Amino acid sequence: MRTVTVGVLGSGTVGQDVLNLIERRQNIFSDVGVKIEVAGVLVRDVNKKRNIPDGIRVTSECDFLQECGVVIETMGGVERPLEILHPYLRSGRPVITANKALLAEKWTELRKYALDGKLYYEASVMAGTPVIGPMSTVLRASTFTRLQAVLNGTCNYILTQMEAGKEYADALAEAQALGYAEDPPTLDVGGYDTAHKLTVLARFCADGDFPYSAVQVTGIENLTLADVQDALKHGEKYKLVAELEKAGTGWKATVAPKRLPETHALCTAGASRNALVYEGEECGTLIFAGGGAGGMITASAMVGDLLDFLLGFPGHVPLH
Repeated sequence: MRTVTVGVLGSGTVGQDVLNLIERRQNIFSDVGVKIEVAGVLVRDVNKKRNIPDGIRVTSECDFLQECGVVIETMGGVERPLEILHPYLRSGRPVITANKALLAEKWTELRKYALDGKLYYEASVMAGTPVIGPMSTVLRASTFTRLQAVLNGTCNYILTQMEAGKEYADALAEAQALGYAEDPPTLDVGGYDTAHKLTVLARFCADGDFPYSAVQVTGIENLTLADVQDALKHGEKYKLVAELEKAGTGWKATVAPKRLPETHALCTAGASRNALVYEGEECGTLIFAGGGAGGMITASAMVGDLLDFLLGFPGHVPLH
């Protein structure tokens, strides 16, 4: 039985659930001959009450990273996590993250480590619904042609409330009250959260260096109740759709609200969940759907990445 020391950055909902799931699933680590020890959890406020297993060091200092064999990043943001993780990655040790903004916007700094298999980030696009794993492995044999996806639960919720007759402002306020919308909500309703995720996906099927700046983004802020109700009358629904398709010799990536037939896979499989339709010449049309957010849903993918690391599988390698 070998011991692997883990460090966790951030202890919000996802960070707490990662720690609880590691504790709950110690049996699967034992099955592969590993004992997991958590060296520490980096937080902003050490006095805040948290639902985590007893005995874990909670600290505002990063000193415990020196003893970690792998780090799990759940803190969010861009500049601060990069500042902490860059020296750690340079030492040749792996990182598990769900941080789509960091991956999308700081790819120049991170790509080398991704190509070396040191970055694990299944949870960054659809949380616990696996899409990066298939796209980075078996689907490489098929010629990619197009994808469409609904990747933001907050927009899904708001549009569903508007279908029920609520004005946009009221639906947004309700989403914020329930804690669905990020702060600021522009990340969600402006389409930027979806654009981050589309950028990550594009690097597995279109261009390994696909830049975040190439995504054309339009949010749902200007959709009116009349727009949504008119679509319903014609057997259609509005969805915030991420789309990637061939355009000349390159690729066109867009995020925008679209009217889709009620029978479209993004409206049925993704009725209240995230969904992705992947098209390839050889594999045909594939549909992925499931929970795309939530603490334990996201934690399930991150702990799954941890298990992959322990088994010796590399991280998620983009197109070369």
